[in-house]
Amino acid sequence: MENKNEKFMRMAIELAVENVKNGGGPFGAVIVKDDEVIATGVNRVTANHDPTAHAEVSAIRTACQKLKTFDLSGSTIYTSCEPCPMCLGAIYWARISHVFCGCNQVDADKIGFSDAFIYRELEKPMNERELQQTFILHEEALNAFRAWEEKEDKIEY
Repeated sequence: MENKNEKFMRMAIELAVENVKNGGGPFGAVIVKDDEVIATGVNRVTANHDPTAHAEVSAIRTACQKLKTFDLSGSTIYTSCEPCPMCLGAIYWARISHVFCGCNQVDADKIGFSDAFIYRELEKPMNERELQQTFILHEEALNAFRAWEEKEDKIEY
């Protein structure tokens, strides 16, 4: 007998398989809260010309819009593959409580979806990374932070 985690993971896997047939990447995600599917997402990076259109990010965006919140605490995401650094960051920011993964980084790497270069870059000191960051207009940029600090009706996140 199939348990609920296997049921939702199979949904994510099926989304991934169908998405390949529809011109997308081999990734699917399902967000569940209180045993109810809140949102799904698939990888549409090449189809939408959007490098952020990963399955997990798409599902998070849909779930947040549906629930009218940016806080998905208490929800679970089922993803057909271990999340990349961007998606993992989005999962943390959304406060999703648990992640179930099908495939892992090694499996993804074998078919040409490697995140290893990002993990290697993040381990380096900022001044040694391939993507150089230059800080300019620091004092001016702080004006936005000052405005935030002074705003009385802000919504903390």
